[in-house]
Amino acid sequence: MFKLAKGRTAVVGSSFFSFVAALLMGRARSDVDVDTWYRTYGPMVLRRCRSLLKSEEQAVEAMQDTFVQVIRYADKLNGKAPSSLLYRIATNVCLNRIRSRKRRPEDPASDTLVAIARVAAPEDRSAARDLLDRLFESEPDSTATIAVMHLLEGHTHQEVADAVGMSVSGVRKRLRKLRGQLEALEGAR
Repeated sequence: MFKLAKGRTAVVGSSFFSFVAALLMGRARSDVDVDTWYRTYGPMVLRRCRSLLKSEEQAVEAMQDTFVQVIRYADKLNGKAPSSLLYRIATNVCLNRIRSRKRRPEDPASDTLVAIARVAAPEDRSAARDLLDRLFESEPDSTATIAVMHLLEGHTHQEVADAVGMSVSGVRKRLRKLRGQLEALEGAR
């Protein structure tokens, strides 16, 4: 059990890891004692995950993923420096999560743009058209093309950049600016 932010605790006991280890390793012998490592180094791993991910829930998940990796590769691991090994595994797990988040962002502004584009009711369509007119009034025509290709059609930044003749960073910058303007417009409503 680990102390989490706001007085909460994570209840993932070492018996859980013993169970998972037995399933994954088929009770194979190794010089890695996951139960002991979890009890001893779990708080350190959780702190590392918190510092990288800045989210309590994601940090707990990443900590668990770290120990699952230890269980999965226990027969290949050297148990001589467990704190360094766990620190490195936790860092890699967290960096992979950060990279995934950048590739597939959970961006509510994008959801708003998609919702606007898919409005079906006539009265809602008029309001959406007004919002889009205000959003794109001072933007070049290519910004609307970028938004449609990336947000509605699901093209990658590279594909959009190739289609509109811009760099990938230019496409990202336009989308970022568009999201900021949309948030400002929504805040004004």
